[in-house]
Amino acid sequence: MLLRVLNLSRRGFCSPSGHDIASAIAELNKEMESVFGESSSTIHSSSIGNDIMDEAPQLGLTHVGSKGEAQMVDVTPKESTKRAATASCKVILGKKVFDLVSANQMAKGDVLSVAKIAGINGAKQTSSLIPLCHNIILTHVHVDLKLNPNDFSVDIVGEAASAGKTGVEMEALTAVSVAGLTVYDMCKAASKDIQITGIQLERKTGGKSGDWSRKE
Repeated sequence: MLLRVLNLSRRGFCSPSGHDIASAIAELNKEMESVFGESSSTIHSSSIGNDIMDEAPQLGLTHVGSKGEAQMVDVTPKESTKRAATASCKVILGKKVFDLVSANQMAKGDVLSVAKIAGINGAKQTSSLIPLCHNIILTHVHVDLKLNPNDFSVDIVGEAASAGKTGVEMEALTAVSVAGLTVYDMCKAASKDIQITGIQLERKTGGKSGDWSRKE
C-alpha cells in the first residue's frame, strides 16, 4: 500500500497542470488516510493548486471589475504622454464598382473624399460609439484612402494622436471602420457584393505598455 502511495506521489507531481496536481494530492490524502488512519493535516490540495496557478502570469481585462461587471478604467494616476496609433482596413469593391469610383461616376459623388471626412469625424466620436472608451482630446487625425487596382479595392489607413493618459488605438480603428462603412454606403447602389475586411491595428506608440507594431 505504501508503495502505491509513493507511486501516486511521483505520478501526480510530474504533471505540469496545477489542477492535475491538486487532484493527485487529494487522491494521495485518501490513500494516506487508509494507511495511517488520518488524512495529512499539512497538505491542502486547494491551496497548493492555487499557489501553482498564481505563479503563472495573470492576464486581466481592464474593463471588467472584480465581480465581472463592466467598468470604465480609472486613468487618474497615469501620467500624460504622447500617444499615437495607426490602423488599416480594406474595402473590396469588385471591378464594376472600382471602375465607377475611379472615374468618379458614383451617383452619391466623390466616394474617397466623403469617406475620408467621415473617418476623421468617426475618430472624434469614438467615445460616443464605444461605451467604455474615454473622451479624449485628439491632437491629430489623418485618414488616407487609395484605390488598389490589383484586387479592385480601396486601402484605408487611419492615424490618431494625443497627449494624454490613455491610448488612441480605438480612435484609429474607428476612423478606418467608419471610412470603410462610408465607402460601402456610397457604392451599395451599384453592388451588394462589396466587402469590408482586414480591420486591424498596425502600430501604437507611447503609454505604459510602450511601442508595438504588427509583425508581417
